[in-house]
Amino acid sequence: MGKTIFLLGATGYIGGSILEHLLDLSDYSITALVRNTEKAKKLEGFGVKTILGSLDDLDKIQRAAAAADIVLHCAHADHVGAAKAVLAGNKERFQTTGVAPIYIHTSGTGAFIDGAVGTRFDPESLPLYDDSDRAVMDALPDTAFHRNVDLLVLEGDTEGYVRSYIVLPSTVWGILTGKLVDAGIANSHSIQIPAAIKASIRKGQGAMIGLGENEWLHVEIHELADLYIRLLNAAVAGTVPHGRDGQYIGENGVYRLKDTAAAYTRALHAAGRSRTAEPESFTKGDIDRFFGGRPWLGTNCRAKGVRAKRDLGWAPTKGDAEFLTGVEKEAASVLTSLRGA
Repeated sequence: MGKTIFLLGATGYIGGSILEHLLDLSDYSITALVRNTEKAKKLEGFGVKTILGSLDDLDKIQRAAAAADIVLHCAHADHVGAAKAVLAGNKERFQTTGVAPIYIHTSGTGAFIDGAVGTRFDPESLPLYDDSDRAVMDALPDTAFHRNVDLLVLEGDTEGYVRSYIVLPSTVWGILTGKLVDAGIANSHSIQIPAAIKASIRKGQGAMIGLGENEWLHVEIHELADLYIRLLNAAVAGTVPHGRDGQYIGENGVYRLKDTAAAYTRALHAAGRSRTAEPESFTKGDIDRFFGGRPWLGTNCRAKGVRAKRDLGWAPTKGDAEFLTGVEKEAASVLTSLRGA
């Protein structure tokens, strides 16, 4: 008999990419939490059972988690209530069956950032977080972004009622494709880079935070989905460790914001949406207006994903050159969507 999965975030960018793969597998029966009635009906046409609700419907989440062998949480990484509801359901299932269910939680490499505003990182204050180095990962401050929820998940594993795995994607890029996008179910775009592109369009000039010397990691969306599927299958097979040794950083390259901004500014300038072909800096007023006063695009993120490649056989091929090409395609897509609005 196949395993049952409860999926949160099925209509999102990452969750939709994972569900696209799951639909091609016969090993799993899937139930998804969905807010939109129309999308729920469409998902049911693909053989996915649905529960109408949001991350604030904690009772529904707990019941669904208690009924599932596996929970895949790809929605809001910082929703404490939803994570606690999942864990309560995990515990309930363990108490009923005597078997610890699997919980794969999506966090993010935002946990590994500094407070820079477009400047290069200081290696003395921002270490390199290697997911294969338990001591370094354990030294991550409890106050780090996303960490409060991650610690709840890890605590559940320590208590023994759940086998937890945490995936920490970096900047996810690429335009998601597939039948769920075609059906109007899944979101085809990421957040981070499109946010900078849209802000630049509103400014009328391609721009970046500060001098854009800061660095981040990146991973392509379809390759990230492959990481999740490999982890899921390995977790079911019991061939990989869980808990604090089950944290997977999703990355396959490094980019500077300056180079990224140069790519989308060229595309915007060619389309007549940037005054010049070279990026400028967002002003403080721009940051207040477009980013809520938080210059998060100017931070540095230092991390290294070893576990997925070493332990799961994950072999992503899209690196830095493909990333920059993808940024130009993202800019073109954003422009097309604005023309169609």
